[in-house]
Amino acid sequence: MPERRTVALVTLGCARNEVDSEELAGRLEADGWALVEDAEDADVAVVNTCGFVEAAKKDSVDALLEANDLKGHGRTQAVVAVGCMAERYGKELAEALPEADGVLGFDDYSDISDRLQTILNGGIHASHTPRDRRKLLPISPAERQESAAEVALPGHAPADLPEGLAPASGPRAPLRRRLDGSPVASVKLASGCDRRCSFCAIPSFRGSFISRRPSDVLNETRWLAEQGVKEIMLVSENNTSYGKDLGDIRLLESLLPELAEVDGIERVRVSYLQPAEMRPGLIDVLTSTPKIAPYFDLSFQHSAPGVLRAMRRFGDTDRFLELLDTIRGKAPEAGVRSNFIVGFPGESEADLAELERFLNGARLDAIGVFGYSDEEGTEAATYDDKLDEDVVAERLAHISRLAEELVSQRAEDRVGQTVRVLVESVDEDGVYGRAEHQAPETDGQVLLTSGAGLRTGRMVEAKVVGTEGVDLVAEPLQGSLTSPAWSEEAGR
Repeated sequence: MPERRTVALVTLGCARNEVDSEELAGRLEADGWALVEDAEDADVAVVNTCGFVEAAKKDSVDALLEANDLKGHGRTQAVVAVGCMAERYGKELAEALPEADGVLGFDDYSDISDRLQTILNGGIHASHTPRDRRKLLPISPAERQESAAEVALPGHAPADLPEGLAPASGPRAPLRRRLDGSPVASVKLASGCDRRCSFCAIPSFRGSFISRRPSDVLNETRWLAEQGVKEIMLVSENNTSYGKDLGDIRLLESLLPELAEVDGIERVRVSYLQPAEMRPGLIDVLTSTPKIAPYFDLSFQHSAPGVLRAMRRFGDTDRFLELLDTIRGKAPEAGVRSNFIVGFPGESEADLAELERFLNGARLDAIGVFGYSDEEGTEAATYDDKLDEDVVAERLAHISRLAEELVSQRAEDRVGQTVRVLVESVDEDGVYGRAEHQAPETDGQVLLTSGAGLRTGRMVEAKVVGTEGVDLVAEPLQGSLTSPAWSEEAGR
């Protein structure tokens, strides 16, 4: 019997890319490829790139070059670029980076096995030709579902495949293969975005907004629970728009309780929420439904009205603070995070002061701050009133320092509280997990002071006794490990 072809998937960027990599892994395994963790052990290294901002693009190029260095020194024979950077630049990336043996776009994903085999055999597959993916679906959201089958939508593979398509698959198995043993997994709720933020190029290469069917989301969640997943995080470019192309903009409000009832799932988290699209019913569900984390990943970006209008966004400091007051009126300890851009074209000192006013009043748990830089193909790149790079860097440093102070203060506010912690790692460095207000990788973590009897995937109640910056230190409560809900038998 010939030796199985091996492939390693190297994933950069956001949780959406992680879902896409696991779909690619499912397709490849179903076609007989052996998945390996390290690129040096693979015949083909597939790098799932990020194309969002300059730093992410540089990381993607570095990952491709690093994988290329393995060729001739081990098993690796080919390096292939996929993902957002490959989709966005295609042939341009291939010409600028000849070290990549292939540059594949989203349209190649359904035939990924054949593409990799061609490249591995020394053949040449024409590099992807970029196109504006917003033009692939009808302008009217109500007409998009009928056309969805004709458009490549990574992470939207059906979640009701025949038994036996992939190893260890069941009747609800999606075309997906877990690439790690984490008790947390992301689930694609939708793809694309209809918003036209002047600084963002994502819609051009991810396309217009289109929702997944609720049945597919539910079936994939059930399958993940069967794989040992305890927390799912719903991801897309804009979760607040879910259902608008399915005839019900409130569909998320009805889907969330169903997801929370899936056997084995202990926590459901929703990410990527647009402040301008938040509605009372959604806030109610997020703050009052058992197992739904009262967590709000709100994309504020700024709070000065003039800057927001230039960004093609809506809101202001007072309206944003009112929204946070509404949320905390229903769930006082709800977690809130956001990202902000400083140094946007035309941003004045008064605008920066307005942003500081918002940050000081918002009591956010996690804050990401980015300095503005032009993104080709965006409206903002054509603006005339650009700030000097030194000014942008100075403002970035200033707001970043403020953000660090504020999130540390917010963490200190939680001392004395009881939190539910999902244990994610148990090793010689300690026992670490996350509370409801902490999303994976972005919002800090909880160090548990006692690890006796704990294992990955356990949900533990603990009292916060200290902080380390944005991170919490917590002491497990006596009896929390032996309660019926979190016993060893219940966790199996």
